[in-house]
Parts: sequence; C-alpha cells; structure tokens
Amino acid sequence: MKARNSSREKASVPVRRRNALETKHAILLSARRAFARSGYDGVGVREIAKAAGVTGILVNRYFGSKEQLFSEVITSTMQEPGILTSEALAPGRDAGGVSHAIATALVSKTSPEGAQLDGFLILLRSASNERAAFIWRKQIGRHYERSLASRLSGPKNKERAGLILALIAGFQIMRQAIGATSLSRADPEWMVDQLTDLFQCLTAGKTPLA
Repeated sequence: MKARNSSREKASVPVRRRNALETKHAILLSARRAFARSGYDGVGVREIAKAAGVTGILVNRYFGSKEQLFSEVITSTMQEPGILTSEALAPGRDAGGVSHAIATALVSKTSPEGAQLDGFLILLRSASNERAAFIWRKQIGRHYERSLASRLSGPKNKERAGLILALIAGFQIMRQAIGATSLSRADPEWMVDQLTDLFQCLTAGKTPLA
C-alpha cells in the first residue's frame, strides 16, 4: 500500500501541468524573485522549481535551461519599465519633455525609502557572470537601447542612448545600492533639474555646458 501511495503522490506532482500558462507564469515569478535576491550564480533550477510548486524537470521542459529562463525573466522585467516608460518616451514629447520625464522617474524610483526594481537588482547581482552579462547586453540592446535611440534625432543616436542608460544605471547604483549620502540626502527637485539638463544634452544632441 505504501509503495502504491508513493507512486500516486509522484504522479500527482506537479499539479500545474493541467494549465500550461499558469505553470509558466509561476516558474517565471519564482525565478524573478530568486534572481533578484541572489543573482544568476546564487540560485539553481531546483530552488526555483520548488518555490513554484513544480519539478526541475518541468522547468527545463518549459524553458530548456537556466540560461534561457534567465533570459525570459529579463524580458519580462523590461516589459514593465519603471524609468524608460512608454509615457516618458511618448512620440509627442520633445527632447526637454523626454529628459524631464526620465529624470523625474529616476529620482522617484531610486528613493532610499522605496523598493528597488527587480530588473535593477538582477542586473546588479548577476553582471559578474559572463553568460548573464551577455544576456543582459543582448536584451538591453534589443529593448532599451533600440526604443530610446528611436526617439533621438541627429547623429550617433545609438551612442547617445547608451550614455543615457549608463547615467541611469550609475545613478541607481550610487543612490540606491550604495546609498551615497550626497545623493540620498539631496533635494529631489534639485536632482531632477540637474539630471534633466544632463539628459537633454544627450536627447537633443547638444554640446555639454554650451
């Protein structure tokens, strides 16, 4: 009887096989939380599977590998941007409007009292891994750089988009991850004004301090 019960229990795991979309969503959510908490190297497929209520075999069946799962997690975070939102990059905005919208969102989202964005945490805690860095580079180019560069007129729009992203990432690290007092205690409105000017040099293609 015990052997039969054991085999029945194994056959009944995982319950989510009956709903592929629900199962995939549960795995992605579990992986997103795990990668944000521990980075690419700090978590394995079994841990992700256990938190999702499925087996490691099922994770590989849906995503093929941990690397592919990580890539899909990054894609999902980029579909929910906290700073480079569709509103900030709306076609109706001029360079000044885009710059101010990005600066405002950046200062707001990096508030010392606020929660850190999943995408930022995953990037911060996974960048030292060569494969993870490759995936990030590919996804950033496909999503953020492309959408931002399309809003910039004039020469070297891709390079200027890259510089904007570098400023955003650097500010996030200094203010939120490191907690630099010069930024954590600075007046938010003042920072928005300063960042707007910096971003506008790049969005409008102006010479800095001209």
